[in-house]
Amino acid sequence: MNTTTPVISPLRQRMIVDMRMRKLAPRTQIGYIRAVRHFAGYLGRSPDQASAEDLRRYQLHCVDRGVSPITLNATITGLKFFFEVTLGRAELMAKMRPVPVAQTLPVILSREEVGRLIESARNLKHRTALSVAYGAGLRASEVIALKVADIDSTRMVLRVEQGKGRKDRYALLPPLLLERLRAWWRAGRAEGKLLPNGWLFPGRDPLDPMTTRQLNRVVHEAAALARIDKRVSMHTLRHCFATHLLEQKEDIRVIQVLLGHKKLETTALYTQVATATLREVISPLESTRPA
Repeated sequence: MNTTTPVISPLRQRMIVDMRMRKLAPRTQIGYIRAVRHFAGYLGRSPDQASAEDLRRYQLHCVDRGVSPITLNATITGLKFFFEVTLGRAELMAKMRPVPVAQTLPVILSREEVGRLIESARNLKHRTALSVAYGAGLRASEVIALKVADIDSTRMVLRVEQGKGRKDRYALLPPLLLERLRAWWRAGRAEGKLLPNGWLFPGRDPLDPMTTRQLNRVVHEAAALARIDKRVSMHTLRHCFATHLLEQKEDIRVIQVLLGHKKLETTALYTQVATATLREVISPLESTRPA
């Protein structure tokens, strides 16, 4: 059987080196390469031969095709890196403009729905992983990156290494979550799935962690079994964590730290979905009620 190795052009190789030099995340590198590849396909020639007008027409082409604002802005960011960094021709991006993204409110489950969702997961490992996502407010990528050694039962915290933005932080470790983690640790060790200093949630091969795709399948299946009709993902559990804390009157700046948000405005979004808090506000209409 003959196998061929894809030929990487010198231009693409130079862009790859530029991204590696800046230590861009692997997914970011893939997105940037994809953006340049799609633009080159539209252009019909090497992208280093493009003009500012070619780029302007390409943005209009994407808009006419119905490309979402998020995807369009990601494309512009990738092209911006290519033309400004790799080619050193920032002036070509002068007519490319990011577009506003409509702000949508996250789906929030009630505490009862979260409990049903977690209990509907098919096995102990999955139930524990969902408990971590909700109980500590972690992203799916942070859940799968946890190792057994990241559980600090003395200080009652979880160590999150290199979360979003490549930052370490500590997350909550409530007593009930610690109980569930210990139950999973005993079961996982007995089955030979948990290795010393290994992944807290290993995949089929204990040397590898679960993937975010696997976790999302778990939460979708659990939502179906729990008969939850709302659109649910792993990130929904993180949204619920923040919203429920806000409804418990926790300080929003504390919640910001627990979530690892860089900006307070990002955390403030949850004030719009904390319905228990909103229900406590007295409308001025009430003051017009007849005596």
